[in-house]
Amino acid sequence: MRAHSDPPRFPTRGSSLKNLLRAFKRCAAAGAVILAAVSIQPAGASAASASTPPVVGGTRAAQGEFPFMVRLSMGCGGSLYAKDIVLTAAHCVSGSGNNTSITATAGVVDLQSSSAIKVKSTKVLQAPGYNGTGKDWALIKLAKPIELPTLKIADTTAYNSGTFTVAGWGAAREGGGQQRYLLKAQVPFVSDTSCKRSYPELVAGEEICAGFTEGGVDTCQGDSGGPMFRRDNTNAWIQVGIVSWGNGCARPNYPGVYTEVSTFAAAIKSAAAGL
Repeated sequence: MRAHSDPPRFPTRGSSLKNLLRAFKRCAAAGAVILAAVSIQPAGASAASASTPPVVGGTRAAQGEFPFMVRLSMGCGGSLYAKDIVLTAAHCVSGSGNNTSITATAGVVDLQSSSAIKVKSTKVLQAPGYNGTGKDWALIKLAKPIELPTLKIADTTAYNSGTFTVAGWGAAREGGGQQRYLLKAQVPFVSDTSCKRSYPELVAGEEICAGFTEGGVDTCQGDSGGPMFRRDNTNAWIQVGIVSWGNGCARPNYPGVYTEVSTFAAAIKSAAAGL
C-alpha cells in the first residue's frame, strides 16, 4: 500500500534520486500518487521478477473497520487527524497555502459507494523545511468536519516496534493501478540498522521502516500519505507512521519507509492548531 508511482519502487534515495524515488513511489502520473494495496511475492523471487510479482492481494477491510481512513483526490491516502483535518505526506502536496482543489473521500471502503462522504479542502500546510528528504508530513484543512472517529498520533517512541497495520486503495502490485476497495495488511518493524543496509540514505529519527525480509507484503503505488498504525496500551489505534517511500513494492530486503510520526508530533499538533 505504499504510495509510489507507476514505476517500481526506486533504488535508493540519494538527493535527487531519493526525491525521484519518493515522487514515484507515492505518485502516479503528473505527480499524483497511486495508492497501493498489498502485493504478495514468493520468498526467494528474483529482483528481475520483482516488477511484476505474482499477486495474492491484500485482505479487504470491512466497512467501518478503519473509519479514520481517507482517500485524497490527487491519488494519496491520509487519516483523520481531526474531524476537519487530514494528515498525509508532504510529497503528496505542492506546498502550503489556500487550496480548494483537493477532495477527501471518507466513510467507505468502496470508493464507488453512494454512501461516500466527500469534502473539499480549504488549506494545505506542508511540513516546514520539507525538501524531499525526511519531514514527509502535511495537513489538509477541510471545508467542513467529517463526523467519523479520528486517529490519534504517537507522541513518543513507545509504539515504534512490533507489528503494524497498513491500509490503502493503492495498487495491488508494483506498477498497478489503484483499487476500488480498501485493502489492509500487517508488516513488522525493521530496525534503523537493518533498514540502512537496504537504504543507506535513510534519515534515522525521522523515518521508520517496516516489512518482511522475504518481501511479499507492502504498501505500494497510491498508498502514499496513508497511516501505519497499531494498538496502544489501551487497545486503541495509534498512528506511528505515514507511507513515504521505498524501492518498488514488496521486494525482498526492501522494506517500506514511513515518516516517524512521534518525531513530528509536537510540530503536527502546533500546525493543526494554526489551521
